[in-house]
Amino acid sequence: MEFLQNSIDFLLSLGAAIFVPIIIIIAGLIVRMKVKDAISSGITLGVAFTGMMMLISFMSEAITPAAQSMVETIGVELPITDGGWTTMSTISWSWPWAFLMFPLVIGINIVLIVLKQTNTFNADLWNVWGKIFTAVAVYYITDSVALAFVIAGIQAIFELKSADFHQHRIEKMTGIPGVTVTHKMVFLAAPMYPVDWLLRKIPALNTSFNAADLREKVGLFAENHILGFILGIVFGLLARFDVAQTLTLGIQAATALTLFPVISKYFMQALEPISAAVSEFMHKRFGDRKLFVGLDWPFLGGANEIWLAVIWTVPVTLLFAFILPGNGILPFAGIINIAIAVPAYFACRGNIIRMLITCTIFAPVFLYVGTVFAPFMTELANSTRAIALEPGQLISNSSIDGPIFTYAFSHFMQVTEGNWLPLVVLVLWVACFVFYSRELIRERRAGEAAAAAEAAAVEA
Repeated sequence: MEFLQNSIDFLLSLGAAIFVPIIIIIAGLIVRMKVKDAISSGITLGVAFTGMMMLISFMSEAITPAAQSMVETIGVELPITDGGWTTMSTISWSWPWAFLMFPLVIGINIVLIVLKQTNTFNADLWNVWGKIFTAVAVYYITDSVALAFVIAGIQAIFELKSADFHQHRIEKMTGIPGVTVTHKMVFLAAPMYPVDWLLRKIPALNTSFNAADLREKVGLFAENHILGFILGIVFGLLARFDVAQTLTLGIQAATALTLFPVISKYFMQALEPISAAVSEFMHKRFGDRKLFVGLDWPFLGGANEIWLAVIWTVPVTLLFAFILPGNGILPFAGIINIAIAVPAYFACRGNIIRMLITCTIFAPVFLYVGTVFAPFMTELANSTRAIALEPGQLISNSSIDGPIFTYAFSHFMQVTEGNWLPLVVLVLWVACFVFYSRELIRERRAGEAAAAAEAAAVEA
């Protein structure tokens, strides 16, 4: 048992940029890729992950001081420290039962593939901590380890089903075949779907308006480097930076938005060979059945729409943090909130205006869920000494992935204490998931029919 725990700790210490490529190399060898090709794909994927993380870190380091300056100008103090996802991951892994999550997640994936209940092979095992995070919440509310693992298992199933449903849309929007997203941040797209459905009823918003359309309408000013520079200047002015600081922030934002699409090309270079190998392997053994590779979100990083939504959400989240009654968390470490932008990108199909509106509507959800999770995340941190906290200090995360799902499924047992809100939210989330999934399925079938018709026309 101790050997297993030490082995898991060692693998996790390597980080996603090493852990995920190892999984990809092993998967490539299993589906009969040439050794050199499997290794090349794995290393290229590691390069892509590292490059994307470097850019995100660079962007965070540039924007966070501006956000902090805005806070200091307003003079608001909130009691809960925002530790970001890295701190939440560290605290989650300190749970004594955490190491058992790996066999649970892998076992569920294998069983569902064999039973033909999923076509997704989840290679994003490094993010198993997301299931642990939910399990920790369940455990501290119910004091039941068994129920904690049951809910974590349900989350793993929903992640695989969500990945199946999203795959066609992801391939269409990114151009990368055979891959999908198994990260639970995508769960927020389900409750975002009704909002986007309503927005599409407005004629002016029911048109294509992605980054390419923006460039066509405003030309040079929508080019990545120019748009990034403008956004950086705006941030500098809001933060009351001096001229030099403002111009520097403009160039930093321009650099980030220029390089994100460059890095994303390496994801395609790494993933296309493994996708082709998996498809060939499955075709030989299971006929027309396709198997998709489930990954973390960074291969989507070339979508400028995501970064526009991320930057927009920074001042919006800060404003809500200051004015929302009941909020106790001051967003800093989680201020670059990918977990709101990626699901909005999917739910709104890349329409920038609808994405910005949707992100504005859902920004308060992250603050409230971060506030609710603070007490037991602090208790776990103190009991395991995973991180050092000052006496009385509370810690949480202002960008918890899939906040509505995580809150509802971890807290629904509070109904026994007379709190019906989590159960109501759970029912609403499931309903949204069902309706959203139906749209994704219809979209996939329409795409398959169109492709079949085109193929038939070519043959004729």
